[in-house]
Amino acid sequence: MTKLGRRAFLSAAMAAIPAAQGWALTGGGLAQRPPARPLPDAARSIAAADLPGTVGYALVDPQSGALLDGGAGAASLPPASTMKVLTALYALDRLGQGYRFRTRVLVAGDMLVLAGGGDPVLSSDGLAALAADLVASGQPAPARFAVWGGALPRLAEIAPEQADHLAYNPTLSGMILNFNRVHLGWRRANGGVQMSLEARAAANSPRAYTISAQAGDQRELFTYRAEPLREYWTVARSAVARPGSRWLPVRKPELYAGDVFQTLCRAKGLVLPTPEVIEELPAGTEIASLESPPLSELLRDMLYYSTNLTAEVIGLQASGAAGIAASAAAMQGWLRDQGLAEGFRLADHSGLAGDSRVTAEGLARALTLAQGAATLTPLLKRDPLDEDLGAMPARGFDVMAKTGTLNFVSNLAGHLNVPGGGTAGFAILCADSPRHAATSGQELPAGVIGWTKAAKRLQRDILTGWVARYL
Repeated sequence: MTKLGRRAFLSAAMAAIPAAQGWALTGGGLAQRPPARPLPDAARSIAAADLPGTVGYALVDPQSGALLDGGAGAASLPPASTMKVLTALYALDRLGQGYRFRTRVLVAGDMLVLAGGGDPVLSSDGLAALAADLVASGQPAPARFAVWGGALPRLAEIAPEQADHLAYNPTLSGMILNFNRVHLGWRRANGGVQMSLEARAAANSPRAYTISAQAGDQRELFTYRAEPLREYWTVARSAVARPGSRWLPVRKPELYAGDVFQTLCRAKGLVLPTPEVIEELPAGTEIASLESPPLSELLRDMLYYSTNLTAEVIGLQASGAAGIAASAAAMQGWLRDQGLAEGFRLADHSGLAGDSRVTAEGLARALTLAQGAATLTPLLKRDPLDEDLGAMPARGFDVMAKTGTLNFVSNLAGHLNVPGGGTAGFAILCADSPRHAATSGQELPAGVIGWTKAAKRLQRDILTGWVARYL
């Protein structure tokens, strides 16, 4: 039978079927098209996840500013490190992408001065380069050696409510070295525990002579005390039974930097006196200087590594305020002038402060509509959820965003893009407020790892649904 013959035969056979029977085959039977699968919906994803706490979310059109989707978007929640997105926008507008911090070496009479300029990424390697330039200048050994850190306000801790031994919570001033942290290492030796403290960098890791540590029989993991010229840490003996290491915060940054610079200069043949700290910078002649990378590079690294100290330093430099709270208020005023501060209560620039609050809708609008928003996208991290959840196969969209994590707080804010398609700004804020308040300052409290992983899976589900529905 030819193809045409078969077609005629089938047509005749179908014509012989009674109408009701034909409907049963084509309208409600085996030939019926399956019902369309509903598009993913954020509210349904949240209900299915059953994540304890509040989930605020918002998706904003970057052209019109219209809210495309949202839920609990006005809930006031901790921003955690998504605060750094606001700080980046603020600094780009106030300082410009090319701004650089400068560390200088001056000679004033019989005194050599290491003058900090607030460079948040100055390392021991940078000080080694300064030491080499100083020695190459032929400058003789001075009678006095001083360190000045008055370029920025001096703050004992970034967030006083956080534990004293956390490396991300150091003292802040205009003299910053190795993020104002020191590397503590320990090992068993001669029947006891041997500890070392280093100003560790990629190529230079001199000993930190102004800081010491020892093991002790104590219940607390760390205890700290300070004298005018030294810092002392005691570590619980039970915590150093096996060899290990960790970073500790520096509380006397000027002495720390002066100590390291003295060591690096001595290694190159220039002997400096014991460093002293001065409050006023004298007029003098500049002998050597070192500039930081441009602000755009500092911000990209800040957003990628979520460095709290860099965020606070850059925010303070942008505002010129005398303290973090006043500086955060100035940043909030900058947003308010653009009509973008509704629902915000900003207390710092890093998101560590316990009383900072934002809303998902406000955050999404700010990072989409604020001055300089167009320059922010390339500075954000691409697909940050992949680190914890693994890469999605055949994703079909890109996420340029900043995460924010505290105990029982997991946030994501940034820009959602479909290559060759649409784009939108978004924020997804997840917080179990009672457990967050109960565990503030604790390291990895019970249940936090599983809760955070579930929050990140929910964030990915919401993003995937948005792409299907709106982009």
